[in-house]
Amino acid sequence: MNLRRAGAVSRKEFLHILRDPRSLLMALALPLLMIVLFGYALSLDVDRIPTIVYDMDHTAESRELVEQFGASRFFEIVEWAEDYSAIERAIDRDMCLMGIIVPPAYSRDLRSGKESRVQLILDGSDSNTASIARGYSTVVMLAYNLKLLSQIQNRRAGFTLSAPFQGQLRVWYNSELKSKNYVVPGLIALILMIISALLTSLTIAREWEMGSMEQLLSTPLRPAELILGKMSAFFALGAIDTLLAVVAGVGVFKVPLRGSLLFLALTSCVFLIGALCWGILISALARSQLVAFQLGMLSSFLPAFLLSGFVFAIENMPAVIQLVTYVFPVRYFVSILKGVFLKGVGWHVLWLEVVLLAVYGAVVFMIAVRKLRLKVA
Repeated sequence: MNLRRAGAVSRKEFLHILRDPRSLLMALALPLLMIVLFGYALSLDVDRIPTIVYDMDHTAESRELVEQFGASRFFEIVEWAEDYSAIERAIDRDMCLMGIIVPPAYSRDLRSGKESRVQLILDGSDSNTASIARGYSTVVMLAYNLKLLSQIQNRRAGFTLSAPFQGQLRVWYNSELKSKNYVVPGLIALILMIISALLTSLTIAREWEMGSMEQLLSTPLRPAELILGKMSAFFALGAIDTLLAVVAGVGVFKVPLRGSLLFLALTSCVFLIGALCWGILISALARSQLVAFQLGMLSSFLPAFLLSGFVFAIENMPAVIQLVTYVFPVRYFVSILKGVFLKGVGWHVLWLEVVLLAVYGAVVFMIAVRKLRLKVA
């Protein structure tokens, strides 16, 4: 391999990028636009759940019960209903997610020591949010139930009932349970995969369409040198995009960066090489820029969004789909980013992911060289 010839191709690609300011602007501005849009729009936090109350008891006890929900940051009382139909209309119009119905005998049963019932109606059209809301309401009811038992025991026996044990919850790595701390690192991997694959998927296909590939074939340039030269120019763009995405994640969304910047930079470079090689392979397979663009988008966005663990937990997927996820490098890079950003771990924990990324890049590079050599032949 002659590095001088590869450098000549790299210089040619740099000049082509600089002479096309619109493409350069898109390559630099699109990652920032995507991380801002996705970062603000894609939120997994469930709080301030709009709740409607139908109180048929109208007593101090029923109002105290409702106040337990209103005092929680997870619920927001938006309306007081007069009948069941009002709750149904509010849920149908997406005005609320949950309805609380206090029966007329609630306070009487409570004073007499009988079992008091409260009905909760949840909008199950969004099953995930409804399940979370049900869990929150269970916690509120259990805390209020313990408070009532303590009051009753105090009145009857003259001492306060205390819980047999008290649990203290300690959350590691994301103590405030902000979804942005979980989403933004995955967004960086998603954006880099899309941008890298799309940028390089058009390079060789463009040469075929413009008729300049015949000129390149008449030179002593080898397929490996052609790929390295083209990839190096876009590698610089990918490195700038990585820097912009990390700065936006830390500066705009306040995601903690607890790990090593050097380790993050090195692993990002390894991932970029594999993603760029994938785009080159697509470009070598397709002589049309349109086909190459469609293949690049299909093979980068969908796996990165659905099969990387970025939003959907891989552990909850069917076993067959879990096996499929091992094929895509973005799965490993998402694990690396979350480990570096949130946990502050490095090579001693994430070495396997780094090795697999390197193997992926090497394998895709060799396949791209072989396919390009066959096309040239």
